[in-house]
Amino acid sequence: MNWIEGIHHRRDALWQVECAGKLEGPLLRQDNASLREETETSPLQQMSIEERLVEDYAGTGLTVDKHPMYHRRPELRRQGIRSAEELRHRRDGEFVRVAGCVIARQRPGTAKGFIFISMEDETGIANVIVTPDLYDRDRLVVTRSRFLLVEGPLQNQDNVIHVKATRLTALSDRALEVRSHDFH
Repeated sequence: MNWIEGIHHRRDALWQVECAGKLEGPLLRQDNASLREETETSPLQQMSIEERLVEDYAGTGLTVDKHPMYHRRPELRRQGIRSAEELRHRRDGEFVRVAGCVIARQRPGTAKGFIFISMEDETGIANVIVTPDLYDRDRLVVTRSRFLLVEGPLQNQDNVIHVKATRLTALSDRALEVRSHDFH
């Protein structure tokens, strides 16, 4: 709705819908001009990026805006946290830090307790291997976090890239309701 003529932002659209939906009572039937707003602009403030993302994910499970990690990338870059794309250019065995939105958690019965997490950022997908010991130590972080910071050695063999997690940290996602495909 942000790009429709006469609508400057989402809350402006809500304001216009509310004004258009006002019912005329018996006193105003003769003079419906009094129902019209004198100003075209809404008194409501424009949503912040975070508010838009929260509402997008709450309403549809996705956003047409940039990926949530895109908005945090400058801060992450200052902390030495790599994007999924940057992992492709790192050498096997290098210690890396990567962050993303958890999109899948897998715990195959044949994997001897290992868990595989797929995280997405604005550049692609990063795959993470969680050992049984780390899972036992950080079970809630592994199973409940929507956004994760993963630290560990990179496994880059024949362009198959994984991070073998040695440390997991839940990133603050405030109210962002993203959903992942998980084992149960």
